[in-house]
Parts: sequence; structure tokens; C-alpha cells
Amino acid sequence: MKWGMGSSSSSTFLLFLYSFLLSLATLTLSQLHDVYFERNCSDTNGNYTPNSAYQTNLNAIISQFPTLTHFNYGFFNLSAGESPNKVYSSALCRGDLTQDRCYSCLNYTATELERLCPWNKTAIAWSELCLVRYANRDMYGLLEDDPPRTCAFNEQNASNPVQFNQALSDLLNELSAKAAAGGPLRKYAAGNASAGNLEMVYATVQCTPDMTQENCVTCLNFAMTELRLCCLGRKGCRVLRPTCVLRFESNLFYNEIAVPLPSPPPSPTTSPPPKENGNNTIRTVIIVIASVVGLLILIIISVCIFMRRRRNKHIPIKVETAAADNEISGVDSLQFDFDSALVATDNFSDVKKLGQGGFGAVYKGQLPNGEEIAVKRLSQGSSQGDLEFKTEVQLVAKLQHRNLVRLFGFCLQGQERLLIYEFVPNASLDHFIFDRSRRAQLDWEARFKIIQGIVRGLLYLHEDSRLRIIHRDLKASNVLLDAEMVPKIADFGMARLFGRDETQRSTSRIVGTYGYMAPEYVINGQFSVKSDVFSFGVLLLEIISGQKNNSFHHGEDEEYILSFAWKSWREGTALNMVDPTLGDGSRNEIMRCIHIALLCVQQNVAARPTMASVALMLNSFSTTLAVPSQPAFLMQSNFESEGSLSFPSTSNKSSTELPPLSRNEVTISELSPR
Repeated sequence: MKWGMGSSSSSTFLLFLYSFLLSLATLTLSQLHDVYFERNCSDTNGNYTPNSAYQTNLNAIISQFPTLTHFNYGFFNLSAGESPNKVYSSALCRGDLTQDRCYSCLNYTATELERLCPWNKTAIAWSELCLVRYANRDMYGLLEDDPPRTCAFNEQNASNPVQFNQALSDLLNELSAKAAAGGPLRKYAAGNASAGNLEMVYATVQCTPDMTQENCVTCLNFAMTELRLCCLGRKGCRVLRPTCVLRFESNLFYNEIAVPLPSPPPSPTTSPPPKENGNNTIRTVIIVIASVVGLLILIIISVCIFMRRRRNKHIPIKVETAAADNEISGVDSLQFDFDSALVATDNFSDVKKLGQGGFGAVYKGQLPNGEEIAVKRLSQGSSQGDLEFKTEVQLVAKLQHRNLVRLFGFCLQGQERLLIYEFVPNASLDHFIFDRSRRAQLDWEARFKIIQGIVRGLLYLHEDSRLRIIHRDLKASNVLLDAEMVPKIADFGMARLFGRDETQRSTSRIVGTYGYMAPEYVINGQFSVKSDVFSFGVLLLEIISGQKNNSFHHGEDEEYILSFAWKSWREGTALNMVDPTLGDGSRNEIMRCIHIALLCVQQNVAARPTMASVALMLNSFSTTLAVPSQPAFLMQSNFESEGSLSFPSTSNKSSTELPPLSRNEVTISELSPR
């Protein structure tokens, strides 16, 4: 029998066959790459027109992905064209991918990104195994703090959320430190931990290798904060940022052995393999060459060390060498020379003086390279020993977060003790919100961003850093503002270790500032993370009202800010305490912040939210807020003076006499290792 068909039927069949094969290919690609696919098409940098030079350059980049020949450890930085139509692109594969799977994922993701984001000059896509981004600006080495970013989670909850969250937190902290230290080739780490009840948690963290170790840590800290807000207690989640990604699941989703970093490709001038009878000669030559090269390397290293030591004798601010056996290993790299600090501050000139606190004065300084610093000269006569002082400096110097003032180092010479910080140009928050003229410079949008930054900083101190830190002196003058008005919490310099299982501690030495201190701390010396939450609540009301907590004015009346806030809240007139310079906009957001502040200053310590809860309440308006109970009132007429403090009668003590306290003593921070 002879089979045949007409031309029309043949064409229809071929079209059907083509469509079927195309669908099959698409399905296969989706199964390989599009199990998860997230994109962001940004209009921030504008759009390009069809058939433009920009589109030509973009197509040239995308066409490179299937033709890549060098693995480059899974990270690629590409560009095409000339300015102003030059296109920059970066791509990253997960650290456990083989070369073939990496290329396949990048090719698919880049093609899909261009298809799904037509005409956008800036776009980014995260698929299951890789990310691809492009823009009309150079992105290499830049930490992207602003959107785009995304968070997606598994709908199922962990069977034991508390134990699961603790195991996850410890695991992510460990992996983040490992990934950040991964060097310039690959910053990737994966691991697992037991979460109890036969449950496991598996996680991967990764930064683009162009990030410095510091920027990688910062990016992953941001990611962990977002994870905490969107998917804590879930069985799986991924947080996707342009320069880092983080993912955890309750089941294994990655190859447990990452692809090893490959050797560089062979040189094109490599000689052909020697014949068998020449092996001994070649081996001898290789041994001789290796020995000579090794000797030359040793000589070069010795010369470099010698030259560096000679050069360090002449640079104005230098690292001092350890002399005593009880020196802390590594801390001397943070030590500055006192004479050079004198030069930097013009002998601590009054002209250079930025401020004075109960624990010392702060001076502006300038290094020979032009970099500006802030030098805090601690008061003499402190009872703290040299070894303890250096140990604490070493701990605090490891804390790195965008909303914390960074400690560069210290100086310890005789009775002189200096702390050297980054210089923050816009002084402290109190210079703005408590000044009639400057207050108007901060509209509600600016103030709300400052509030969010303070929350992120406290959340890092309480839960996201390697050490748990309780600030104990959070106030407007201890929140500094950089050139872009980004808040940075300052004065958390001195630290003592907390036991792992401790949730609070008592002390007989009360330090802090009247009006901000929680009642349980002032009366009984008990402090915890909730002490900082109380201080934040007071500070939040100050930011909203533009007035100091100890001299709040409404008309001709003057009272403590918590008393007025609580009375106004109960009477439904809370908007009376809002700074008039804020106008009538964003009233709902402001009222929500007043509500959150009253939750933070409740007398019942257990009723106060954690900073993680505060962050969630600030950023999610769908979250229902609890009804606040009565705040802890400090019923004294003048909080600037020293003397007695009186609290509501829920305590056995209606009033408590305190020893004289400094009004602005330096903060003593408490640390708890995780």
C-alpha cells in the first residue's frame, strides 16, 4: 500500500509537528530551569527603542551565553557597545553546578529575561539555579541596597518553629561567614543542621564574587533580615537580591559536594607530551625549575615583609606590634599610634571638638590620606583593665552593618584611651529633631526612613549578629546621620559576654540616660533586649513629635512625653503630639507609629514586642497591632536633674532612690554569643 498526502495536508502536518517539538522543547527547558523564575523589569533607567543601538548591544551580550568557553567559576561580567548605549551584564550560577548546567541555565534565563522585560534598560532574573542581570551602568563591585529584591516561601510551617528557627539562624550565620570569606573566585557555602523531631534544615548562601568580604556580609545580613520578616517558621524560603541569594529548605536541594574550583586552562604554548624515554629528563628539569621558583618566591616574600616593616615606621598612623604575652591575638591590627592621633586632631583642639559626653569628648580628625575620622577620647580614671578594654574593642570591631557606626580601631597609651570611628558628617539625630529650624528639613518620609534604619540596626544587634548586644543607651544623640541621612547607631563600644542561655541580667551599676531607661532597669538593675525596645519606643515618640521626652510641651503645659502620649491615645487625640511641620500627610502611618511606640514602652516587660516584631509591624500594614497597656511613667518633674525616680505601684517599690548618675554616660553594651 502506498501512503501519501497533498501539499496542503503536508504543510499542516509539518506546522503541527514543529509546534509540538517547540512546545516539548519549551517544557523541557522549563523543567530544567523554570521550576522557579522571578524577574524584575525596572523603569528606573528608562527604556530603549526597538532596533536601537542599545538593543543591538543587549542582543550581543545574550548571544554570548551559549558560546562561553571558560567556566570562570560560575560568575561572568560582560559588556558590549560604547557609551551612551553600552550594556553591562553580570551572571552567577549556584556554586554546586557543573559547567554544562551552568551554561544551560544562563542561556535560558538571559533569553527569558529579554523576552519578559522588553524595552527595559535595566532588568534582573533569578531562576532555580542562576541569576542574570543587565543595565546601562557598570555594576561590578557595587553593593545594591535598594530594590529589586524578593522573598518567596513555602506555605508549610515547620513542625517545631522555635527549634527550627534557632537551628536555621545558627546555620545561616555560619554559612554567611564562610561564604563572605570565600575569596575573589567564589563566595558560596552550603550546609545543614538538625532542627529537632527528626527534622533537618538545609541552606545555601552566595554572593557575587565581585563583592568584598564586608559587602558580602552586609548583603547577606539584609537578606537574613528580610527572611526574618517574610518567612520565619516556614519549611522553606528564598531571599533574592542583586548581589546575593539565600535559600533554605527542609529537604536537600543542592549537591552536597560543590564543584571544585577548576585549574586554569592550559597555555597555548604548552609542549606536546614527552616520549616515554624522556620522562626522567623532563622530571629532573621540572624539579629544578620548581625549586628555583620556590626559592625566588621566598626571597620576594622576605623582601616585601622587610620593606613593609620599614615603611610602617614612617606612616603617621600605624599598627603597633604586640609586646606582652597576654596580648589578644589579632587585636593589635586595630591599634593606632597616639602621637599620630594628636596630629590628626590638632592636639585635641577645641576647634575640632564635635561633642562632649559623660564618658569622654569626641573630636574630628583627618588622616594624611584625607580620610576623615571621629576620635573619642575616653575620660581617665576608668576601672577597666587594659586586657579587658582590648578584648571588648576586638569584639565590637567585628560588627558591620549599614546602620551601625563602624569602629576603625583604638589607642591605648598610659592613661589615654581612644576609640577611632568613621566620621559621620550630619551629626546626630537630636541636632535635627530638637532644633526648630532644622526640624523642618526632615519631612515624614525622611523620618520614617530613619526609624526603619534604627530598627534594622537594633535588630542586627539583638538577633542577627554573631553576638547578642544590648545597647542600654539608645537615644537621639546616639543616632548619627551620614551624608544621605542614613541613621547609624553609635556608642555601643564597651562589651561584656552574656551566657548563651541568659535572657536578662542584673547589675548594680546603672548607666544610661534618664527618660530613656526602662523601669525594671532603673529600679532593679535588670536589663534585656526589652530594655532597648523601651528606649526605642521613647525615641520613636520624640521623632514623631520633634520634642524631648523630658520637656514635652502642648500649649503652656510641660510633661513627660509618655504621660502625654498615653493620655492622648486614650482620649483619641494622639495626633495632638505630632510635629506641626509634618503637615497633614501620612496620618495613618504616623498613627501606626504612635501605636507601635506605646507597645514598646509598656510597663510589662513581656508585653513589649521584640525588634523583629517591630520591624514586621512597621513594614506590613496588614499586621494587626495589639492594644497597648499603660506605659511605665517616670513621674518626676525634672528629668535633667539627678535624684529619685517614681514608678506606678505595680512594683513593690513606689519610689527608689538611686546613686548619682551621669546624665550622658557612655553606653555599656552587653553581648551574647549565638
